[in-house]
Amino acid sequence: MLKRSFPPLVNSQTKVLILGSLPGDKSLEKNEYYAHPQNRFWKIFNTLFHTGDTANYTEKINLLLKNNIGLWDVCAEASRPGSMDLAIQHERPNQIIELLKKYPSITQIVFNGQKAHHLYLKHFDKRAGIIYRCLPSTSPANAKSNLESLIEHWRIIISD
Repeated sequence: MLKRSFPPLVNSQTKVLILGSLPGDKSLEKNEYYAHPQNRFWKIFNTLFHTGDTANYTEKINLLLKNNIGLWDVCAEASRPGSMDLAIQHERPNQIIELLKKYPSITQIVFNGQKAHHLYLKHFDKRAGIIYRCLPSTSPANAKSNLESLIEHWRIIISD
């Protein structure tokens, strides 16, 4: 039940780094961030950037990178049966501080949900010069937030 994160998706223009906790089973199966069909992540960004829905993963990634947004996870690996964040145990964090040093253009870290935020604070201190935001999870497990509510919360990423 040991699961591993993907490499970071960033470039030299990345300003906002979105951190999840650990890819879910569907994402690991497809080797794509936020691949579960009911995860609202890609729907949010298609709405925020006024693009149509696309099934093409490369286009999705390019949309984020073109808008100076990168993706990664707090956990490099962890034990977890299934995909629920609450079940994450024995995690080993990714080398986030090294990534921030390599990409000094990153000035904002956005956590996709409370678990990612909690795991970050467990393993890292907040760094001066970086804005930290914890936004509601886009996961289908976050049933209390509908798509419209999530879009309004996540809009802060593009309004800065």
